[in-house]
Amino acid sequence: MNAEFFKYALTALFVAVTFWFSFIGMKRTKGLKSFSIGNKDMSPLLVGITMAASISSTATFVINPGFVYNHGFSAYLHYGVGASLGILTAFLLLTKGFRRHGDKTGALTIPDWIFHRYGSRKLSLFFAGINLLSVTFVVLILVGCSILMSSIFPVSQKMALVISLVFVFSYVLMGGTYAHAYTNSFQGLMMVFISLFLFFHGIKYFDGGFFESLQTVGPNFALPFNTESNLYYDFFSVFGSSFIISFALMLQPHIFTKILYLKDDKDITKFISTTIIVGVVFSLMLFIGFYAKLSGLAAIKQDAVVSEYIINEFSGTSWGKYFLTFVTLGLLAAGLSTLDGILVALSSMVVNDIYRPLAGNKITSEKHGLWLSRLVLVVIGLVAFSLAWSPPQFVGLFAQKGVYALAAASVAPIVFGVLLKKTLPIWVVATSSCIGFFGHLYLNLFHGIYNPSVSSSYSIIASIMFMAFCHFMTFGPKLEQAPITLED
Repeated sequence: MNAEFFKYALTALFVAVTFWFSFIGMKRTKGLKSFSIGNKDMSPLLVGITMAASISSTATFVINPGFVYNHGFSAYLHYGVGASLGILTAFLLLTKGFRRHGDKTGALTIPDWIFHRYGSRKLSLFFAGINLLSVTFVVLILVGCSILMSSIFPVSQKMALVISLVFVFSYVLMGGTYAHAYTNSFQGLMMVFISLFLFFHGIKYFDGGFFESLQTVGPNFALPFNTESNLYYDFFSVFGSSFIISFALMLQPHIFTKILYLKDDKDITKFISTTIIVGVVFSLMLFIGFYAKLSGLAAIKQDAVVSEYIINEFSGTSWGKYFLTFVTLGLLAAGLSTLDGILVALSSMVVNDIYRPLAGNKITSEKHGLWLSRLVLVVIGLVAFSLAWSPPQFVGLFAQKGVYALAAASVAPIVFGVLLKKTLPIWVVATSSCIGFFGHLYLNLFHGIYNPSVSSSYSIIASIMFMAFCHFMTFGPKLEQAPITLED
């Protein structure tokens, strides 16, 4: 079997398996609820793999290694250490309380959870509105997938964009959450293999020692705080902002909603453990940034570092051409695994939290809601496609500006909503959310803070301090609920 035939055969197999899992998911999707969060019959291990794959998307597998390539060890610490600690803290602190409240009220989305927790439809609509900014992350993933696809197939990046869009939207339309979970598990296993192989294959570039090898690029490239970097130059920009924004990003609609897939509290430990273990394996992809730099690769675009590296590493050998196809499909799977989750979350949210209340609950049945969610999915696809057709130069930063804004708005309301039994006045919650949302946009767009994680972190701190002060003045400093531990 020649390499060209193998490439198309393996791709066809990947597409067929994905659609098969989607077909299985479609048979279990009967209405808006099952489309949004399933029927609470999925294994916590399955949900854990799905969660890890959703977190570690095109950003981890394609975009973030480019930051490591350009900024060095400081960027690795930002994404690999600070971010991991923020993710773990969010899970340990919030999972149990968020799942219990969502299960008790039947919440389907993050804005729906906000509505049931605070009893305000206007606040819920505000959250639904700002969560539409997730479409910026859809653009990032579509661009990343199109770059990868055009690197191994004889198609332009524009055509690759069209193919990626049609493929992922087709199987999500069929099965919703079940299609997302089943295909993510399949794609996640591919991603585990790819991460481990590429990590160990490239470790040869550290033969002279890890830091010694990095210092050959330049002294600042090997430092934890790169004074030559405009993004990762001090403790807060490297660790503090990464921890805070990664904690906040776990509250995105396509991530934290997965906790509502779990049936009861006994599933939580298995779920968190699986998510963390698989996520650590995925984070090994950040080393590709080091390997690409040490190999002498002169990448034209930061966002194309990974695709250029794997082509240079594997296209020159007889077996490498075969493996190159598998690696590229694995990287595509990384993007699709998050993209389908965002699409399910967005379409469910538009129908359940925007259309339903504004239309006076005129959804006549679960099947009616399912039909509407699929229609909304098509509209979201057209919007994302129009934005991805001519993307900004640094699509990673473009996505961060939008997604970090909604993350900054979500932290205080959700954290205080989980940890406190008493409810603060709606104006306090709304003001806190606006401080996070508009504070980030002001600092990033008009106040010269170029790194979105830094501007959003400052806004999150201000938002939490405001809400904590209002709580103290209203109820006193005591929290009524302890955070979860893995032993619970």
